[in-house]
Amino acid sequence: MNQSNTHLNKMIKISLLGAIAVVLMFMEVPMLPAFPWLKMDLSELPVLMGAFAFGPVAGITIEALKIVLHLLLKGTQTGFVGEIANFIVGVSLVVPAAYIYHSNKSKKTAIIGMIVGGITMGIVAIIANVYFLLPAFGMVLNAEDTLKYVTAGLLPFNGIKAVLVSVVTFAVYKKVSVAIFKVDSGFDRKKELSKEM
Repeated sequence: MNQSNTHLNKMIKISLLGAIAVVLMFMEVPMLPAFPWLKMDLSELPVLMGAFAFGPVAGITIEALKIVLHLLLKGTQTGFVGEIANFIVGVSLVVPAAYIYHSNKSKKTAIIGMIVGGITMGIVAIIANVYFLLPAFGMVLNAEDTLKYVTAGLLPFNGIKAVLVSVVTFAVYKKVSVAIFKVDSGFDRKKELSKEM
């Protein structure tokens, strides 16, 4: 397969992942009764898999494509604030995870990357919500209410989401990477090295 066909094949897969991500984005469910606007979906799953397969830039592209498709299909009910926040928070999970994983592809770097990505996502979500999202919606909280929102809402919500996306990705990525993406996951690197020795 020549270089142009390889690039085209990669772009087709990135586009398909973006389409899958937007379908998953529509399958959102409220998680916490006290904070009904925090809705859980697994749209970051194909984004993370794509970033693992093709790199952090591909992950950003899939995330952006997901948001654009969602806007085209559904429009915005939040004046683009929710969509921007979704993009920022999604990228904060995917980019660190993919960057660390691609530094030396293995199960270990995949796990470390997803842990770092999950922590980064949690921090970014707090900053984005407290200083950007809530003010944009005209929700001004005092210090006590802000602390409650962070500890009882944002932290558990984003923690659960990061764990779900990471666990599913880790469970299926090896098979998907070979069967669909045609890339080496690096998950069997130790076995290969032991055979060589």
